[in-house]
Amino acid sequence: MSENHHVLLLDFTDRAACRAAFDEAAHLPGLRQSAIVERLADGTLEVPAGQARGAGAPTVGAGVVGGLAGLLGGPIGVLLGWAAGTALGTAAEARRDHEGGAGLIVLSEEVDEGHSMLVLDLAETSPAPADDLAARHGTTLRRIPAAELAERVEAVRRAADQPGEHQ
Repeated sequence: MSENHHVLLLDFTDRAACRAAFDEAAHLPGLRQSAIVERLADGTLEVPAGQARGAGAPTVGAGVVGGLAGLLGGPIGVLLGWAAGTALGTAAEARRDHEGGAGLIVLSEEVDEGHSMLVLDLAETSPAPADDLAARHGTTLRRIPAAELAERVEAVRRAADQPGEHQ
């Protein structure tokens, strides 16, 4: 079965129900990242919870590979290789976190006052697990292809980069 990369939006009027769904969503197959975005009654946005599956793995993996490559240079080579690999892995994670944050900013306009939205970045082989999660928590679920969200984020970036547009 083919894999479909989507961003799923589940709308809640009950903060506790959203948090319960967030906890349960951690076990969905194909989950990459999840977050809760809340818009308070005064319009303020909050992101009270978020997680990324595999966080830290790129940093550790690149550090180990760098350290192994540094074996050729002796103990100093291992240290320098590990440091360089770790720096590259950290940069990769920072980029992923930055992209995820930009996506949440773009999606935040869809959160109504007094509502919480569970946002799931999911590589689905079947829609059933997420559909079942939404049904169990009595909420609606909307799927956005991840590529479409990436295009929306890029359009916002281009608009922000236009000279004379932000005065």
